[in-house]
Amino acid sequence: MSAIDWLVLVLTLIVVVVYGVYKGRGQKDVNSYLMADRQMPWYIVLLGIMATQASAITFLSAPGQAYTDGMRFVQYYFGLPIAMVVIAATFIPIFQRLNVYTAYEYLEQRFDRKTRVLTSVLFLLSRGLSTGISIYAPSIILSSVLGWNIYLTNVLTGGLLLIYTYTGGAKAVAHTQKVQFLIILAAMVFTGFLLVQGMPEGASFGDSLYLAGKSGKLNVITTTFDWKDKYNIWSGLIGGFFLALSYFGTDQSQVGRYITAKNTDAGKTGLLLNGLVKIPMQFGILLLGALLFSFFALRPAPVYFNEQAYGSFKEKYPAEAQAFEKRHNALEEEFQKRSRMLLAKRHAGNPEQQLVVVGYREAQQQLQNLRKEVETAINDKKVSADTTDTNYIFLYFVKNNLPVGMIGLLFAIIFLASWGSISAALNSLASCSLKDIHYPGNKGAALSQEQELLHGRLHTLFWGLFSIGVAMFATQMGSLIEAVNILGSLFYGPILGIFLVAFYMKRINGTSVFGAAVLAELLVVGVWLFDVVSFLWLNVIGALAVILFALAIRLFLHGDKAEGSAVS
Repeated sequence: MSAIDWLVLVLTLIVVVVYGVYKGRGQKDVNSYLMADRQMPWYIVLLGIMATQASAITFLSAPGQAYTDGMRFVQYYFGLPIAMVVIAATFIPIFQRLNVYTAYEYLEQRFDRKTRVLTSVLFLLSRGLSTGISIYAPSIILSSVLGWNIYLTNVLTGGLLLIYTYTGGAKAVAHTQKVQFLIILAAMVFTGFLLVQGMPEGASFGDSLYLAGKSGKLNVITTTFDWKDKYNIWSGLIGGFFLALSYFGTDQSQVGRYITAKNTDAGKTGLLLNGLVKIPMQFGILLLGALLFSFFALRPAPVYFNEQAYGSFKEKYPAEAQAFEKRHNALEEEFQKRSRMLLAKRHAGNPEQQLVVVGYREAQQQLQNLRKEVETAINDKKVSADTTDTNYIFLYFVKNNLPVGMIGLLFAIIFLASWGSISAALNSLASCSLKDIHYPGNKGAALSQEQELLHGRLHTLFWGLFSIGVAMFATQMGSLIEAVNILGSLFYGPILGIFLVAFYMKRINGTSVFGAAVLAELLVVGVWLFDVVSFLWLNVIGALAVILFALAIRLFLHGDKAEGSAVS
């Protein structure tokens, strides 16, 4: 990067850190630190929810996902708007009325202590691990740009955001998320504009869409039903609904955004608006990946987008690398020729000439097969910890095609996106471990406000260090946007099932639901290990399994009666 890019990058990050420390000043007690005094307006709630969900993984990995697999990933979000309506109608009023710190605090009132602790532990595991992946995502950037060791960049990336998250708590998180997300949206829109304007050989936006469409990259809707197909309209509507219901309704990283709202209406408004804007936003980010494919259909692309990994491979195995490059150059030249022929037919008013389309797709497939060969060779030789170059495709375009200054800003954007989700996650992890695990076990201790505030900060620091440790092992997870969603799906189903029983099955008690949750979690892990269905269906299986197991256990125990009050 140029000196100007470095200046833009460093200044942007410094300004956000200083702003976060400033907005989070004056913490006096744990309520202010963890809950921002429950005074957030609806627009802060909305931006906080979106910033928490849209991590660096979204902006770094999603374009690469569309480049390699098309835009069908957007179907993953089709169930989200329906889930937002259910949560706004059921979950938010209960959480607000009970004035809870965490979603799992409600479960002790509805069931018992052990059910609250179990659910909180499942959340802490899933969110702690996925936060580590979120730290690793921007670390790729520093490692690739500077050539630094990935483990060092993990520490640097995770450590910087701890400055304002540790000191300022929920207030710092909420206000920095507001600034971060607005900057991110503006920069991504501008990047899309530059991508279209910079298309090779004067290709228009329509030409770009045409090439992407003929290559299968605009396959937004897949109607074929297949249990093992990760992204189709059925898994998106059904599996995506259950995943969104669990994530937004029971994951403290999201619940913590809307229970800090100043009233129930503000929480509902922020959540419902998120349901309206999330799909168009994700569509736009994936569209960048499809446009990138068209961009590189007319301009030379590297043999492998992870330049650092391929450089190491080439250094150690020059003969193999030379053979790959020779084949790549020939195939790429043929693919570019076929792409130009396809556009020429389109401009001549005869876009559907079958032989030309077939030739274009054959050349695309041959080039794609070669890329898989290169990836396999790099993995077999173990020259890189990262097993795929999907996460580097958008990064390669940014580094080699954007103007001076914009490169530094885009790198800063990926950091800001990461910090928005990670800081919210650390705040929610601290809330749960403090309020659900630490304090319930030490009820006899009388603590001052200053002691409680210190405990909140120490819990934040612990989870920050834990997540950095997880990031050290994230290099083996392939496409990060898939990895983080698979990880969540292993836990979200059973967690959701517990809450569904709590809300809608008043005669089920804590003993029944506790046993059901344990059995359901074991079932979900088993289904995943044996690769029975695609990961989105794990959310459905987990939730329904808790309900069915709870009913079965209650019948087995016969005279089981609800323990405690059925809070609703």
